[in-house]
Amino acid sequence: MSQQVTSSAHILIIEEQPLALSYMKQSLERLGYRSLRFAENAVIAKELCKEQRFDLLICAFNLSKYQDGYQLYEELKVKKLIKGATGFIFISAETSGALVHSVLELHPDDFLVKPFNTLELQSRIERIVKRKQALKDVYQLIDDENYSKALKVIDTKLVANQGYAAVLLRLKGEVLLLQKQFEQAKSFFKSVLDIQKFTWARIGMVEALIGNDEHNLAHRMLKTMLERDETRLVAYDLLSQLEIKLNQYEQAQNYLSAATTMAPRNLARQASLSQVAQINHDYEQNYQTCRDIAKFAPHSIHDSPDVYLNAARAGIDYALTTDQSEHIARVTRQTTKYLNDLKKQFPDALQQIQVDVLNARLYYLKDEHHKAKMLLEQLAMDESPIRSIDGALDQAKAYHELGFHAQAQTLYNKIIDHCERYPERRSALQLKTAIQQQNERRDLTMGPRELNNHAVEKFKQGNYLLALEAFSQAFRVMPKNRSIALNLLQCLYEGSIRQGTSFNQLLADKCCALLDNSKLDDELSSRYEKIKQKYLHAHPVVQ
Repeated sequence: MSQQVTSSAHILIIEEQPLALSYMKQSLERLGYRSLRFAENAVIAKELCKEQRFDLLICAFNLSKYQDGYQLYEELKVKKLIKGATGFIFISAETSGALVHSVLELHPDDFLVKPFNTLELQSRIERIVKRKQALKDVYQLIDDENYSKALKVIDTKLVANQGYAAVLLRLKGEVLLLQKQFEQAKSFFKSVLDIQKFTWARIGMVEALIGNDEHNLAHRMLKTMLERDETRLVAYDLLSQLEIKLNQYEQAQNYLSAATTMAPRNLARQASLSQVAQINHDYEQNYQTCRDIAKFAPHSIHDSPDVYLNAARAGIDYALTTDQSEHIARVTRQTTKYLNDLKKQFPDALQQIQVDVLNARLYYLKDEHHKAKMLLEQLAMDESPIRSIDGALDQAKAYHELGFHAQAQTLYNKIIDHCERYPERRSALQLKTAIQQQNERRDLTMGPRELNNHAVEKFKQGNYLLALEAFSQAFRVMPKNRSIALNLLQCLYEGSIRQGTSFNQLLADKCCALLDNSKLDDELSSRYEKIKQKYLHAHPVVQ
């Protein structure tokens, strides 16, 4: 690199360890860099990025005050505090798979593992700064969303053979996708792959195929990408997007779960997993995911009151799938903690109605229905526009659980109308959730727990037909509830043998599949074994 470029490059170093910072400063000064700035935490770094344009940021991952390196870089990108022409190097002593995968998803220019020597640092910096300066005009046009002009400049540079052909080709593919020119993008990526099998071109081709509704070919390519370590994470991510697009939510959840295990810091994907788990009635997965979001969200751009409210809501939903009093008590304590965290993080947030709804649902969870109803009755139907879709869905759920069915349906209608009227304010998954919940609850006159209790009473009276209807309705709303599944299975067998009611083999198989793949407590396990020994010979379950 020329002395002119070296001396003119503006570099910001973000490092809280004094010794590491001193080493970096001395190394860069020996290499001839003079325009150096330093920040010991994320707050200072953001202020400096607002004041000055840097050519390169070198950031330690393990910052401990305010934000860590991941959260800082994510915010700098989202808020456009750094431009495309600004290089970014992460440095870290930790190389765990979860950290590396999470970081690489942010697409930094480099990841440098501590300890490193001066020559290695020099090589990385020179390569990045030189490339960024050579393609500065292209990055600027992309930042300005002037995609048509960016494509022309890229093509001109490629014809002139000014170097960086692979980088320019990759940028061209990204711009075509940003323009949603999927047919043109598909042809472009194919032409690149015919020359060389770049990983980025394979990924771009799949994105173009998905955008072009060529789902079968995209699916085949993604299955192949799952077999390679370097493309497995992005394959899981794109497969989940494809399955959501095709309304295949069970498969989407599997892929999302695999991706979040590999890279747990991607909270946008965690939010998608939470929503898909709700659609699949997998309240345990939803609860775990919301807890993970609450763990990683503080100090990030994703931190908001809904993070803590959703974690509390997910806990209540999950607790409703169990009859274990100790689990209900644990969820109650955890919900109280999330609400306290909410007050601490957002003391001025106006969330009292949503908190009251949560408290009403907690009363319902503890079978204190009178207190729950009194709390809900104090909440007049709000005529103002919906501020939180998740909060409104929770309120509609609370209304239904406590017998306010007309209010629940009215609120569901309002939510769906809001989602359809303002698509930019919600995800497609939220609209799907609202429609699903309304349809499931429209003809139910009781909450799922009341349905189960009502069915148990009818079952004891020998009225298997009414018991079966109630158990089936409860299981439809809570298909992961082991207790309801066991009651329904017993009712299916008893009714068919004692009263000659028709035996629903498919429903029995679903109950057994849940029970066979769940961890049952001693009481449920004993009951299940007795039912299998007594009845399974009459109607064997299809494995």
